[in-house]
Amino acid sequence: MPGQLFEFRFDPQFRPLLVLLGVRPSTAWVRVAADDLAVRFGPWRLRTGRDNVAGVELGGPYRWWWAIGPRLSASDLGVTFGSSVAAGLCVRFVRPVPALVPGGWPRHPGLTVTVADPAGLARALTDPGGG
Repeated sequence: MPGQLFEFRFDPQFRPLLVLLGVRPSTAWVRVAADDLAVRFGPWRLRTGRDNVAGVELGGPYRWWWAIGPRLSASDLGVTFGSSVAAGLCVRFVRPVPALVPGGWPRHPGLTVTVADPAGLARALTDPGGG
């Protein structure tokens, strides 16, 4: 699958918990291609068209209890795939997408990921040429 691959940043103190959830560097990444955005975070996956990306916003640092692991925001139903408290990128969608629970519900209006290069991911998602 062509595209630009972004690895997650893993804070050492959270690795044991994430490994228990099936999340490790080999199973956690974001791929940006010309037409597609694909995210894997252990057993969780999100896939949508690049045309569904409405905008991006850099964020962090975060408190660990809001950022580590697969998380659902009670305020807006956004999903977080987090492995670090240092920094991340929030991606807003035109149409909400499924990611956290099998069956397609709930659908998430946004995604936050704690990749090693959030600014690079932001550029890749906002570049009209794609990944």
